[in-house]
Amino acid sequence: MRILMIGDVIGKPGRSAVKRLVPELRSEFGLDLVIANGENAAGGIGLTPSTADELIASEIDMITSGNHIWAHKEMAASIDSYQQVLRPLNYPKGVAGRGYAVVKNALVVSLIGRTFMSSLDCPFRAVDELLESLDGDRPAVTVIDFHAEATSEKIALGWYLNGRVSSVTGTHTHVGTIDAKILPKGTAFVTDIGMVGPVESVIGDDIDSVIERFLLQTPHRISVGKGKVAFNSVMIEVDEKTGKAASITRIDREVDLNV
Repeated sequence: MRILMIGDVIGKPGRSAVKRLVPELRSEFGLDLVIANGENAAGGIGLTPSTADELIASEIDMITSGNHIWAHKEMAASIDSYQQVLRPLNYPKGVAGRGYAVVKNALVVSLIGRTFMSSLDCPFRAVDELLESLDGDRPAVTVIDFHAEATSEKIALGWYLNGRVSSVTGTHTHVGTIDAKILPKGTAFVTDIGMVGPVESVIGDDIDSVIERFLLQTPHRISVGKGKVAFNSVMIEVDEKTGKAASITRIDREVDLNV
């Protein structure tokens, strides 16, 4: 099985790049499953039903999320109607939506970290509970999007789940890391995939707006950047029988949406 994990999709530029590139990448690499983190897809923060629909129409099989999943009340009200949208698994019981799904013979899990983030349930224990509850009744292939700030927390979860899941790939920082590897017991890992957002930006946002916020320390609206778009992703090849990863490869592109 060939799985493409796509970093945080940032606003309209990110959605447009996904629409252009994903069908091409599916054909080029023979992809079986495509997963994107969509929690910044609506104007750079959050997800709405219309932006979720746009990503799904662009051949995204599953949308994971993170700390901005509730930024728009429309999504909060309709998330239960979306089979392709996941909120982090480790929200407390009773929260709308779901944190995992089985799609195309793979278990897809969305998790969120706690270090420098919100005080939610423990992601380590939450995924333990899920794997135990599904033991013997889940596909061999299990992929996890871990939306977290601290590199140490992401790396720790990778080692914690080494050999128990097919992959642990990080999102949230919008900055791709160079540590993609297969851990000793067959789990593919990368600390952060990166983003699908403007190249000339500060993690996807307009440069001048971000610098002004740092200089003045006053709240003001920050808009999504413009220009060429970086498309960051990793392709993971997994043995469907054993669930062990055979390879993890960075697939990074740059696209000029005006061409």
